Amino acid sequence: MNLEKRFAMTRREFVASSAAGLVAGTVSGVRPGMGISPPSDQNSSHVSRVIIDTDPGVDDALALLLAMRSPELKIEGITPVAGNVPLELTLPNALRMVEIAGRTDIPVAVGAKGPLVRRLVTAAQVHGENGLGGAVFPEPTTKPIAQPAAEFIRDTVRKNPGEVTLITIGPLTNIATALSSDSELAGMIPRLVMMGGSLSGGNITPAAEFNIYVDPEAARIIFQSGIPITMVGLDVTRKTSLTDDHVRVLQAAQNPVSQAAARIARNAIDHTRAQGFVVGPNMHDSLAVAAVLNSSILQWKEYYVDVETAGELTAGETVGYSPNAGDDRRRPDLAKQAAMAMQIRGSAPTLASTNTSAVVRDKFVPNAKVAVDVDSAGFFDLLIGRLSGRL
Repeated sequence: MNLEKRFAMTRREFVASSAAGLVAGTVSGVRPGMGISPPSDQNSSHVSRVIIDTDPGVDDALALLLAMRSPELKIEGITPVAGNVPLELTLPNALRMVEIAGRTDIPVAVGAKGPLVRRLVTAAQVHGENGLGGAVFPEPTTKPIAQPAAEFIRDTVRKNPGEVTLITIGPLTNIATALSSDSELAGMIPRLVMMGGSLSGGNITPAAEFNIYVDPEAARIIFQSGIPITMVGLDVTRKTSLTDDHVRVLQAAQNPVSQAAARIARNAIDHTRAQGFVVGPNMHDSLAVAAVLNSSILQWKEYYVDVETAGELTAGETVGYSPNAGDDRRRPDLAKQAAMAMQIRGSAPTLASTNTSAVVRDKFVPNAKVAVDVDSAGFFDLLIGRLSGRL
């Protein structure tokens, strides 16, 4: 089925066909019985209250439009942060997306201008100098709220304890700042769905994924906070390349969101090709939003994940520990016993630091559900269907 025919179906037809495929176990790329069950509270029939922390960015912009076109989400606020481009660009880009989607009711709170302790590294070479692949839109007339992002996050969560999921699709500086200001806050956050990290190598260095690399200290605070984490990293987002066919579907739809998305996507593809890449760009951040909307398009495994902050060559690397991965796989009847006995070890102590222990955790306790495979066709059905107004 070509893309034009795929998106000619109605919302009811799409939902029915998707459900039938899931029941039959025939969704492309998804094999029944693999991985763990998806997070139990990710249910398309349930409205989730969310804050979206973002650094728009091409894929962030499309992720924001996807979120704002999804009735399953009640967006409490958007909190731009410096990352793909400086805050001076991510903030107005977020405001532009709010206006394009007709959602100026959503508060936008100004976030951090830079990482906690490091100088800002941006990715303008990927996202263009304006962050939107060179696609130009009018200056936004909507203004951000007066309250800073970290304070907004803290107050919103405190007013609604256990109800507000954080969707983080940029560096984690705003979230870490909020947690550091309130020792009880982490216990009030039911879930954090992250685009970030990788268990299979990086995209800014051989070891590190960009969002974690920009502020690894902030990321470590989050991974060690106790908040249940859903990690959507490069292991799956590398399989979400935007294509010319996707752009044509968006261009054919006559609504402001699809037209804006098409312009951004067209410019991003052209920018990527001009740099010599034969595929891409990848829709990293949109996949994290999609994971909240329909977690069944992804496969999941439990890991204890931590972040390297001291390595000269590996800063920002996300390291996943599991007693049942690689050479450590065991028979099912012994897997649980092995997990209880597994220590999480860091580097061995040096001769000059004899009091330093190499044991980071005395036993394996997973802190993250990590996406390990994706039904790419199902993801793009959702993304392009929502942006084009067909779903």
